Amino acid sequence: MTEYTLPIVFGIAMGTLSRLFMLQTDYRQYPTYLHGKIIHLALGFIAAGLGAVFGPAILEEEFTAITFLTVAASQFREVRNMERNTLTELDSFELVTRGKTYIEGIAIAFESRNYLVIFTSLISTLAYLLFNIWIGIIGAIAAMFLSKLLMSGGKLQDIVEVEYVEPRFDGPGLYVDNIYIMNIGLPERQKEVLQYGMGFILKPKTFDARATIANLGQRQAILHDVATALGVHRDSGTPALVPLAKRDLNDGRVGIFVLPQERDIDRAIQVIGDVPTLENAIRMSTEKVGMKNGS
Repeated sequence: MTEYTLPIVFGIAMGTLSRLFMLQTDYRQYPTYLHGKIIHLALGFIAAGLGAVFGPAILEEEFTAITFLTVAASQFREVRNMERNTLTELDSFELVTRGKTYIEGIAIAFESRNYLVIFTSLISTLAYLLFNIWIGIIGAIAAMFLSKLLMSGGKLQDIVEVEYVEPRFDGPGLYVDNIYIMNIGLPERQKEVLQYGMGFILKPKTFDARATIANLGQRQAILHDVATALGVHRDSGTPALVPLAKRDLNDGRVGIFVLPQERDIDRAIQVIGDVPTLENAIRMSTEKVGMKNGS
């Protein structure tokens, strides 16, 4: 047993533990339990091993070890492709789809978490080697806390206010507040929509938020999460019962129309507020203007 054995084992353990710490299955049921978790824990163990051996390799001036990280980066990019392909295939069977923007955000998140595992195991191993195991534990806890902070993105409730509004018909037109949703001419279908339907208005807090919720991918993510959490009152081949999100072109508000199986207003507002703000949907147009004016 060499002087590096225990620090490397410690680093691998802390890195794998951090991946377990970041691996969450919530109401969206992804990653799936149990096999989906096993795949990501196995990849986390591999990432932890890479991070743990990198520190001793640098101390021994084995600088060629950095090539292992480049190989790891290419492999973990395949993790993103795997998640993207899997979710895209599954999305075609959803009654309310995630959408490509949501899928890409999930795929990026799973790739980036492997890099956070490498960072945690590297810090843990180096702290153990340079000081002692107690400093290593402190370093591991700090790295896990930082990883948790980095993996938690923004939520919709940070940029919009959510208000419940009863859907209504004006002739064949379905409206949420004054926002036109769609045209439904059959009286029987109108009655069904009014019986099960719920409407919500998203009021953007800033101009940037207005641009963000205008993104079609962000709106589809809202519809998917609400349908996942509360169910959806529809089946295939019923276009009149499809949840929709439409904009008010004058002020940027977004009207959300859903037909949940569980008609719980408070829970629906909470679910909408907890929808992640998708990285690919975020717009910071005011910052761009500020840079231009300040230059």
